[in-house]
Amino acid sequence: MAKKKNFKVTVTKNGPYIVSGALPMAKEIIAIDRDGNAVRWGRGESFPKQENYALCRCGHSANKPYCTGMHSEVGFNGTETASRKKYLEQAERINGPKMDLTDAMAFCAAARFCDKGAGVWRLTDESDDTKSKKLAIDESCKCPSGRLVAWDKKTGKPIEPKFKPSISIVEDPQAWVSGPIWLKGGVPVESADGKVYEVRNRVTLCRCGQSGNKPFCDGTHIQIGFDDRDKRLKRK
Repeated sequence: MAKKKNFKVTVTKNGPYIVSGALPMAKEIIAIDRDGNAVRWGRGESFPKQENYALCRCGHSANKPYCTGMHSEVGFNGTETASRKKYLEQAERINGPKMDLTDAMAFCAAARFCDKGAGVWRLTDESDDTKSKKLAIDESCKCPSGRLVAWDKKTGKPIEPKFKPSISIVEDPQAWVSGPIWLKGGVPVESADGKVYEVRNRVTLCRCGQSGNKPFCDGTHIQIGFDDRDKRLKRK
């Protein structure tokens, strides 16, 4: 089995993501409760294991999530616009009585797990209540992009879900869209200029081609109605 240090996703200039290190890939689906709240991740189909493969980031491939070279035909501008600052330099800190929360809005992938109940921000403020604290931690840990991170008040350490290095292709049936590429378990992302972004446990990459925070997802896939079952982007 390949060592973790061999896993990597490389952003190519105006082209696809090149995945190396035999990273396993499967679909994951945002599941909701009867009230319409996003509450859990549902497992979808797994993709055949490959040592290296290219994933579409322009949104126009005829064989999503894989690249078919359409970025060249459509003249895709994949210029990376994301800040190179570290997560904590971009995040706001909310200090609660029993836990803290950091929130880096630039990474929001609009998965909506943070909205259940009073919302993760108010729940953090009310974390002296055991149920509120538990729900706040659950909501922050389900955030695929790592925009939201819960912190243990006693140890000062982040509370993170344990992931093996892998890739999930997000589907969002409630919003009738296909979501981002979700990297788990500390997979390095190397920019087109050869620099590596801060390695984080949870990262979501844009695959609709329209994010304003490339290579990261910013939730634009919902605004444009991106659907990976179609050969073309759906637009309003």
